[in-house]
Amino acid sequence: MSYDYIIIGAGSAGSILAARLSEDPKTRVLLLEAGGSDRSFWFDMPAGYARNYFNPKTNWMYSSEPEAAMGGRRIYAPRGKVQGGSGSINAMIWVRGHRSDFDDWRDAGNPGWGYDDVLPWFRKLEAHPLGDTQWHGADGPVGITPMKEGAHPVCNHFLEAAREMGAPMNEDFNGADLEGAGIYEANIAHGKRQSSSKTYLKSALKRPNMTLRLNVEVTGIDIDDTNRATGVRFRSKKGEEHATARREVILSAGAVASPKLLMLSGVGDPNELKAHGITPKVALPSVGRGLQDHLCASYYYQTKVPTLNDVLRPWWGKLWAGMQYVLARRGPLALSVNQAGGFFRADPSHDAPNIQLYFNPMSYRVPESTKAKLEPEPYSGFLFAFNACRPESRGSVTLASNDPLAAPLIRPNYLATERDRNDVVQAGKLVRRFMEMPALKDITTKEVSPGLACARDQDMLEHMRKEGGSIYHLCGSCPMGADPTTSVVDSTLKVHGVRGLRVVDASIFPNITSGNINAPVMMVAEKAAHMIKTTIRQTHDAG
Repeated sequence: MSYDYIIIGAGSAGSILAARLSEDPKTRVLLLEAGGSDRSFWFDMPAGYARNYFNPKTNWMYSSEPEAAMGGRRIYAPRGKVQGGSGSINAMIWVRGHRSDFDDWRDAGNPGWGYDDVLPWFRKLEAHPLGDTQWHGADGPVGITPMKEGAHPVCNHFLEAAREMGAPMNEDFNGADLEGAGIYEANIAHGKRQSSSKTYLKSALKRPNMTLRLNVEVTGIDIDDTNRATGVRFRSKKGEEHATARREVILSAGAVASPKLLMLSGVGDPNELKAHGITPKVALPSVGRGLQDHLCASYYYQTKVPTLNDVLRPWWGKLWAGMQYVLARRGPLALSVNQAGGFFRADPSHDAPNIQLYFNPMSYRVPESTKAKLEPEPYSGFLFAFNACRPESRGSVTLASNDPLAAPLIRPNYLATERDRNDVVQAGKLVRRFMEMPALKDITTKEVSPGLACARDQDMLEHMRKEGGSIYHLCGSCPMGADPTTSVVDSTLKVHGVRGLRVVDASIFPNITSGNINAPVMMVAEKAAHMIKTTIRQTHDAG
């Protein structure tokens, strides 16, 4: 089997790449995905992600190695194992990040990746109800829903509390400024999830030059003696298979699997590769070494007023919500549960917001058992969740063995810096300031957890250590940069020292962005597709 491009991973990035590259009818594209199809009601319904939280058929269900700063706990790290990848099982908050996030990418030696450079590619993604504006696009594939109209009424208490405490208000987190309190946007349209699989890949699969293979697991990338990627090895129900790439192999397997596959193919730290019996081909010591994530914790509150707990806990409430969704694509099942929140400078000395808040009109616990379900708490309540916008801590993804089917070792290295620990305390104090405002205080009966006994700085930090977890924004494990000793790909996302091989997914982030990372990942894919197609045109013109 021979193709022009072989793309590994049909997730948020891979689906976009496959769709864009196959627009040229002369270009043959093969897209490989370890999971199955997303043709299911549960992948259309926004609230369906709860069903996939502990589903091994659609979720890799990774966990970190024991984290010293988190009480030695293994931290759950779900990753999508399905067409659409993690974009098919996430909570769909549509946030680009702060201008400085991308300016820092540019300043790290990556020309063309500053905020003004990437804004056109964010706009290209969107079919936004505001239309074609300075900040938004109108004709893109991805439908966007500002959740202001459908948000639960208790969210208004959060917004009023923000006004009472003098916090800025923000009508558009993807507009001129990120800072302030508001209602989030989501990549939802007409009550349906707008993953890149649904919005890009579905129509592209009708093209005769576009091939998607599901339920196949890539075991390695072929790199010849001239250090050129020539093909891919993978396992399917048929057994061992192989495909060759005339132009490029593109890794879009995500922040966990992309570095894993590079290492299995002989690209990485030579000493580590030799320790696993892998012959080094290209020495890139930073493969897997820049891992970042957003670490979060939640504060729970019982209220005097109804919340989504009252709707989605009793069977009759679930039935009513289900009927609303099936008959009209409306109601709580048509939205994300993460409805309100914002970005705040918990310390005024910061140049940009350092804390992201989620105000959820439903309080629920992340289950510890894989057999448990995400269920609302048995009282009227809401929760505040928070994470630092730009944590400094960096961890790693490394091989457990040379077995391609073995899960890699994930070590986020949470709370490794003093600033990250300070951000946890500042976030806890910020939540408490919100709760002192009359708009929230007057409707609240008690803080259920961690409880008001958690008052000192050390108490708040200890709460994070015992109860905190990932908010599932793993990135940075194949960082972009000019120096092969400190980065894995260059500013065109080509792997240093290997011709015909790129990485296009969250792993290339030089630093984590402020907020949810799905929109930035999709932007990276749009920009990468343009760069690849431009290279083709330049080659043709030169010929």
